[in-house]
Amino acid sequence: MGPDALQLGTYGGAAAAALLLWAVCVLCRRKRKTGEPPLINGWIPYLGKALIFRKDAFKFLLDQQKKLGDIFTVHIAGRYITFIMDPFQYVYVIRNSKQLEFHEFADKMASKTFDYPALSNGKFPDLKENLHRIYQYLQGKPLDIISDHMMKNLQDIFEWKCSQATDWETEKMYKFCCSVMFEASFVTLYGRVPAADGHKVISEIRDKFIKFDASFPYLAANIPIELLGATKKVRKELIHHFLLQNMTKWLGGSKVVQARQDIFEKYELLGDYDKAAHHFAFLWASVGNTIPATFWAMYYLLRHPEALAAVRDEIDHLLQSTGQKRGPTYNIHLTREQLDNLVYLESALNESLRMCSSSMNIRISQEDFVLKLEGNQEVGLRKGDWIALYPQILHMDPEVYEDPKEYKFDRYIENGKKKTTFYKAGRKLKYFLMPFGSGISMCPGRFLAMNEMKMFLFLLLAHFDVELVENKAVRLDNSRMGLGILLPDVDIAFRYKLRSLRK
Repeated sequence: MGPDALQLGTYGGAAAAALLLWAVCVLCRRKRKTGEPPLINGWIPYLGKALIFRKDAFKFLLDQQKKLGDIFTVHIAGRYITFIMDPFQYVYVIRNSKQLEFHEFADKMASKTFDYPALSNGKFPDLKENLHRIYQYLQGKPLDIISDHMMKNLQDIFEWKCSQATDWETEKMYKFCCSVMFEASFVTLYGRVPAADGHKVISEIRDKFIKFDASFPYLAANIPIELLGATKKVRKELIHHFLLQNMTKWLGGSKVVQARQDIFEKYELLGDYDKAAHHFAFLWASVGNTIPATFWAMYYLLRHPEALAAVRDEIDHLLQSTGQKRGPTYNIHLTREQLDNLVYLESALNESLRMCSSSMNIRISQEDFVLKLEGNQEVGLRKGDWIALYPQILHMDPEVYEDPKEYKFDRYIENGKKKTTFYKAGRKLKYFLMPFGSGISMCPGRFLAMNEMKMFLFLLLAHFDVELVENKAVRLDNSRMGLGILLPDVDIAFRYKLRSLRK
């Protein structure tokens, strides 16, 4: 046999082996059992429908809903995910925290993404519960305190911006939001870096954060960090910023971060690097979604002059009614009640959240069981299956929201007050806006996040005239579908200048 024939035989053998492996995978793939939802396997072994789902999850799910109804199971990257599409059935998933678990899944994903040991491995008894209790510092009176600190830090940054803006200043909007929100959040949570180049240090941390954040969707998809270029190096550098010897130099940190430090010190098996990794994860959780959400809120306001005018009038009225003055030399104070009563600001913010959020609420079945739903429906689930709610479908449902693709800044206002009643098929919905998750997976920092975004927009519009420079459409980047707030596909230029104090 000649070398060409040998080579051909080798290739032929490899192809036959691959074909055999594919046939085995197809023959061994999961089959639907009686009582289980319709099953979509896909023809690619292991991947299933992963590629088409990642390309456009929203369209894929809508297509399957039209074909199969409100409940179906999809094979995606080795996992079987049962989607519950009917919002009236959400409550039956959300309230079943015994058989449908979230925390262990979240712990495994976070530990791998942020490089700390999983809390559920038995080495750290009660650590998960102790950390969860700390979220009391993000509610009630402690929330007021940390919100006041955030307001002061935002004002310091905007005061500096005012000193630079003698005339129109032009910047990229996402970069602007990222710069302001990252520094204000960092100083509020972790304290000021006392060095003369403190702003530079925070800027360096921010730049590394942006690089790491670009790889976050791949880490969440369980892709090894070794395949993601410099991401592992960048993550390590970020974590080192949060080592105890560095954090003790920062001045004026928050009670929530101090409480986390105190708890970590009680666990001898938790190394210094592990503790620092937890602090870095908390930073990501604090700004990873808030920054793009702030961008979208600002972008939509500037794209819609009537929305901008209504929100600005509301802000000016509040300042006048409370005897507060605008300008870089005046400190503005807002109570929680005053923030809550800015109905146009809150409605505009909620509307942008409706349009840009794409979180997938996930639960893991702890055993083979039958999930009972409304209308005597029953769904057979297997141990290890994922159950998912995909609220973006709800947010863009024309039965719930008229013209859902259009931005309507006053959509959440009715008769001058907050609108909280929405209907589908003539029935009132319990869940109609879900940018922060649901039930046991609801974001514990959601109240602070809303306050931060409101305060950013309040100060921006109180101090500056703002307008877009570029007349181009900014679209959602779908690479983070299912992971929270979607990023813009491009940045856009805007300009700002100090408002006349006579306005």
